[in-house]
Amino acid sequence: MEMAGEQEQESALLKLRKSRDLTQKQIADALGVTVQTVSNWEVGRAEPKLTIRQFKALLRVLQCSVEQLPDDLGPLEREG
Repeated sequence: MEMAGEQEQESALLKLRKSRDLTQKQIADALGVTVQTVSNWEVGRAEPKLTIRQFKALLRVLQCSVEQLPDDLGPLEREG
């Protein structure tokens, strides 16, 4: 099973979430989505498509400003 590659690529959302000691459930509850949805965003299976209300909730729960939020929340591309 080739899981090491996936684990090496932490997404920007995952890093932000971990830095704030938040769980996927806390993010999901704040945005009104499922834990699976947050997981899919973090591993790059889906891109967040948020309403303005959800976007504001994401900023609140992550305690960051629009400027601090990365442009891409999925897995970070590795140069190779």
